[in-house]
Amino acid sequence: MTDNNTLEGQVALVTGASRGIGRATATALANAGASVAINYRSQREAAEELAESLGGAGAGVALVQGDVADTAQVASMVEAAEAALGPVSILVNNAGVTRDGLVMRMDAEDFDAVLATSLRGAFLCSRAVARGMMKARSGSIINISSVIGRRGNAGQANYAAAKAGLIGFTKSLARELGPRGVRVNAVAPGYVITDMTEGLTDEMKQTILGNTPLGRLAQPEDVAAVIAFLASPAASYITGAVIPIDGGLGI
Repeated sequence: MTDNNTLEGQVALVTGASRGIGRATATALANAGASVAINYRSQREAAEELAESLGGAGAGVALVQGDVADTAQVASMVEAAEAALGPVSILVNNAGVTRDGLVMRMDAEDFDAVLATSLRGAFLCSRAVARGMMKARSGSIINISSVIGRRGNAGQANYAAAKAGLIGFTKSLARELGPRGVRVNAVAPGYVITDMTEGLTDEMKQTILGNTPLGRLAQPEDVAAVIAFLASPAASYITGAVIPIDGGLGI
């Protein structure tokens, strides 16, 4: 019997994989049998530690440094990943940053920086692997949006715009690549226990939990499990979807 959850023989590139959701995703994909290219921009030590851990468990691993918002660096990153592991068949556009602030006080540079990493980065990375996936008539691209992209949040207009943009990007790219057998989906996590949420005050956390029917923040592994499913043959008839992983916060 074929295991529809296996990723044996697949090569995944996970951006922003040194920590948080990216780290959990790289681990989940490797545990499912994929070889994994771990992208990082500046957290080299954390990325190396993850690569050592996954490699020690028997996974094929490559470290690929690069800023996803830079066209030349993305090209080099994908080239290095494919030279080490083979053609990329799974792309997880996870890299993202926050530069929170009210619009009236937000610098244009802070607005641009968030869109450059989350939205432009997803575009550049997707474009870089799309031709190979189309030629193979197979592949899966998974974008990390957010509940904030679906409902907005005061003080995060730049982040909301980037994550909402990813939803439109996902649906459009799914239409473009679907006829060649390439699937494009997104997940929209709620509040996840990562470095990005460490700055939340206890009051803010209680407000979030009060609006979350399941009554807890997500673990990175909660998100990674859905991403691994979307990358697998079990999700072979799913494309253009945006799956909330928010404990009901977005209801």
